[in-house]
Amino acid sequence: MDKLEQLLTRILNESLIQVTISGKKSGSREDGIIKIQIRPVRIKDRLLFQAARYGKDKVFHENLTSEETKIFIKEALKSYKQLQAKGDRYMASVLSGKKDNYSIKWKDMQEENRSSFSHDREKEYILSGDTPIPFLVDLGVQTKDGKIVKSKYDKFRQINRFLEYIRDILPELPKDREISVLDFGCGKSYLTFAMYYYLKILKGLDVSIIGLDLKEDVIKTCNDLKEKYGYHKLTFLTGDIGGYEGRTQVDMVVTLHACDTATDYAIAKAVAWNAKVILTVPCCQHELNGQIYNELMEPVFKHGLLKERMAALLTDGLRASLLEQAGYQVQVLEFIDMEHTPKNILLRCVRRDHIRPKQKETCEELSAFFHVQPTLLRLLKED
Repeated sequence: MDKLEQLLTRILNESLIQVTISGKKSGSREDGIIKIQIRPVRIKDRLLFQAARYGKDKVFHENLTSEETKIFIKEALKSYKQLQAKGDRYMASVLSGKKDNYSIKWKDMQEENRSSFSHDREKEYILSGDTPIPFLVDLGVQTKDGKIVKSKYDKFRQINRFLEYIRDILPELPKDREISVLDFGCGKSYLTFAMYYYLKILKGLDVSIIGLDLKEDVIKTCNDLKEKYGYHKLTFLTGDIGGYEGRTQVDMVVTLHACDTATDYAIAKAVAWNAKVILTVPCCQHELNGQIYNELMEPVFKHGLLKERMAALLTDGLRASLLEQAGYQVQVLEFIDMEHTPKNILLRCVRRDHIRPKQKETCEELSAFFHVQPTLLRLLKED
């Protein structure tokens, strides 16, 4: 077995955090791929490795077995100069030369540094990283003995970061009655379960949470799990955000990665309910990308990637401004690191009617400047 084969056999397991392959060799076939990243994923209890090939404005994903990943990496190193691998206890690098010559380096992380780092990192988390939490185990984030699954560590960090935002707004929620929370587009409900666990189990608050999503099979699974845990005031329903009429008042509305204008419908519902708190992390933002136009900005908009990012930022900027005009204090925050997802903006909004801005025409003027008609502007006008 050659040295590269030995290295790949050693790193391709759940202890791997990420492999990065970069540095195009001169004379290699130009396919538009700038770099490749590989990380472990678990799908239906099967360990696979997700290879992400990054182009100038697109990312291509495929899931591979360990043997397929070895072949994939060896083939990639014919066109790229270097490989960097990071695991929970090591760092490794490969420099690829001519005629399949490789320079391989391996570095073990110092035990004392790792333990110190782990301790510092752990004490910042609301949820413990070494005590089994039933919903985290069933959702594949923790093992049965409470250890965080390496491929799910980003999800674990995301959950705790989200709970920190919840902790910050607790003083804004009622203390003399039941707290009503609605999670639009809850999906697999990692964060919905985390909210209930934090508010009900850890903080002991009287809270009722409803999760809403279009996928019937996902909702059934979530309802089965909440029955298993005895989370009696947590409910999951199948339904569309725009058509939901099950509540007349909600204290907090959460919408995380609701697709495109579904975020706008969720925000409009929250405003109509006079929700005290709104937490929203937008997902894909296609609406304005298809409308945005300005002759002066054409040197920017002619590039698809730049136009897409400008449209996304404009979408969230207008949402923030419209919420301010509706009487909310809005903070634009980073949800998780950019390296994990480009959709990392969270709008944290708390109703403060006394700070309502006077310039009510600003959003309409900005929309006219870019020739766009945002759904949220229309919905709030109708209300």
